[in-house]
Amino acid sequence: MSGAPRRPEASAASRDPYGVGLRRPLLAPAIALVGLAVAAVLTFGLFTGHIPLVGGSRGGGAGGGGGTVARPPGATPQPNVVVTNKGVEFPGTLVYVKDGNIWVQHGTDTAAITKTGADSSPAWSADGAWIYYVTHVQQRGLFENAGRPAYYMLDYPVVMRIKPDGTGAQKILSGLISYGGGRQWQAFILDPVPAPDGNTLALVSDLPDPSKSDVVLQTYDLTTKKLTPVPVPENAPLGHQDPAWSPDGKTLLYVLNARDGSRGAPSIWRWLAAKARFGAVTGPGYADPAWSPDGRYIAATLTDSSGTNVVILDAKTGTEITRVTSDDHSWAATWSPRGDQLVYMHIEGLAVDLRIVSLSGAGATLKAGDNQPVTDFAGLDGASRATWYVPPSELPVPAGSAPAAPSGSGPAAQPAASPSASTP
Repeated sequence: MSGAPRRPEASAASRDPYGVGLRRPLLAPAIALVGLAVAAVLTFGLFTGHIPLVGGSRGGGAGGGGGTVARPPGATPQPNVVVTNKGVEFPGTLVYVKDGNIWVQHGTDTAAITKTGADSSPAWSADGAWIYYVTHVQQRGLFENAGRPAYYMLDYPVVMRIKPDGTGAQKILSGLISYGGGRQWQAFILDPVPAPDGNTLALVSDLPDPSKSDVVLQTYDLTTKKLTPVPVPENAPLGHQDPAWSPDGKTLLYVLNARDGSRGAPSIWRWLAAKARFGAVTGPGYADPAWSPDGRYIAATLTDSSGTNVVILDAKTGTEITRVTSDDHSWAATWSPRGDQLVYMHIEGLAVDLRIVSLSGAGATLKAGDNQPVTDFAGLDGASRATWYVPPSELPVPAGSAPAAPSGSGPAAQPAASPSASTP
């Protein structure tokens, strides 16, 4: 990529690095409840090559189960409320996004821990002390248009982290760029995920200079504050997305974006840093990789001519082991840290909700059971994957190991359900 930084002819599109749709759109409040759900799904479809149907469901997925409640035409989710399914049980704490705010759910209790309306992409740190996410800040900025100085409304990303009770928000990395002479511009920062050792973030960005880079896979050292591009190939200018660390932190999965004519053709690749090697895990049609806690499997989104579904792949070969859903309306799965459940995004009508499914067996016999809704007609932001933390005291004890000490009141303790702080 070369030339001057991208011009903000449409500042509202500043979160769309590939020119195909909004990752987390700014919509008028009057249409936000329906619009966010629709835009999230359209975005996902444009990135991956297929837009899920938004009519009535054809079943909850593998094994069926977990039906939805019929609602009158034109019904919209409640603002500032996440209704949960009282019949579902899961360990630990889930985090997801609704109306541009970060929400935590422990059991059936929910609370918003940010209030900006501009947040996305939450990810737990491995120790449960922090939730990383991206917020957006708007400010007037001076740049140029056709060689003349001009003012624009910039909308730049900032990587943040916040404690799970909603306190202690910290700024980590800004996408606001200064070019000298009072000129400012904005970069893209998407999908920040902390490494298991807590020292590094993987993300995709065109920092430090959008005029010289596409939105590609990079790492950010939290101590040295240094960004380092990962030396993997790209299909310029489409770049990468969806980084995911292996449980041991030695392998980084990512999505290599591509197109087949007018259709998206993403594929999952891996980067082994110690060996400086990269290679394809899947062929075209797969995105949203998520490691199982034992590193044996990868949950992913498969897109085909019918829609999007959640599948489980063998982590070594990329072979599909089992299809978790068959409803064509599901994507972006997240593993339970216990390894026996998945949650994923699902759209019904115009509402995006989180669903959960239990797993049994192993290897070729790994199977998904009936799924159930975690949230009920919540209208979640479908472009942001949920993230899940379970404290050590609730994890299975490996054979021959002593039981984990109770989490107590330290960083890994369960967050309170009534936080009051918000981010800047």
